[in-house]
Amino acid sequence: MKIGFVVNRVATERPEYTTTRLALAAHRRGHETWLIGVDDFSHRLDGSVAAHAWAPRVKKPKTLAAFLASVQADDRTRDPISVDELDLLMMRNDPAEDVVERPWAVTSGVLFGQLSVARGTLVVNDPASLASAVNKTYFQHFPEVVRPRTLISRDAADISAFVDDMGGSAVLKPLQGSGGSGVFFVSSDESPNLNQMIEALSRDGYIVAQEVLPDADQGDVRMFVMNGEPLMAGDHHAAFRRVNKTTDPRSNMRVGGTAEPVKVTDAMLELADIVRPKLLADGMFLVGLDIVGDKLMEINVFSPGGLGSCESLYKAKFTDTVIDALEHKIKLRRHYATRLDNTRLATL
Repeated sequence: MKIGFVVNRVATERPEYTTTRLALAAHRRGHETWLIGVDDFSHRLDGSVAAHAWAPRVKKPKTLAAFLASVQADDRTRDPISVDELDLLMMRNDPAEDVVERPWAVTSGVLFGQLSVARGTLVVNDPASLASAVNKTYFQHFPEVVRPRTLISRDAADISAFVDDMGGSAVLKPLQGSGGSGVFFVSSDESPNLNQMIEALSRDGYIVAQEVLPDADQGDVRMFVMNGEPLMAGDHHAAFRRVNKTTDPRSNMRVGGTAEPVKVTDAMLELADIVRPKLLADGMFLVGLDIVGDKLMEINVFSPGGLGSCESLYKAKFTDTVIDALEHKIKLRRHYATRLDNTRLATL
């Protein structure tokens, strides 16, 4: 199998990232594996899609660090490849990371993903649906029962009224963002600063205001869903609780959160069951559900991270399960050719 992993920038990837783990798992199985930044693509005169891509130099790397170092070596040049000849392209870039410094890159990945689908390459998650999910409005298309009460606005008076309706407590965050960046927690103590928070966030666009869920002080649970079903390896679910033991109320791993084992409850499985139909309809192969109590805080469809934490906590090879699923899709594509469209095949 020839597989390309699309990331924001190859040079800034890190060994512990889920994408690196997936690429190494594919490489160890003998698959031809490439890392491609969103700025590495080309659309040629003949209509084909190409890329200047990065492949590992070592055949049997012993560690994630050794694998990635062989990809990112200072003395190497990028290899020109034909994306048309890849069996599969896996979208693993986070558009939110490019909003400030490279706004042109926000949609570049999904656009070249769509061109690749048109040329016959299987792309997961489906790029046509990803194009509708570049900000948090995508979450509002899921059933209301799974979502916290939410307002999306840039109007200070509307947001202030929403905070009052929530009893003086709310979460404010940018419509487009990830990793806990730009998130404010409003309480009665901070209410005098509410206007300043709104002003700071509105400079970059719309603001998402959400109710504070009762169980938020216990952190949130990241649970992976693959092909519409909770991801499992053996008897273990790919899920963990993210808790921030500092004074920062955000539990995201990039802002100090730590991973702890969690027992997946019937309530969590019910949430996954409710969102399954839309995830399947949208061709969302691998996603991360962020759960607080009986609600979803977010659905990460671009680059959900944390599989490494899951593997460390439960000693289970979730990355191998993901590669198994990708291999199965390629097998089906060879049987059905173009009779199954990309959106359908992405979640089979």
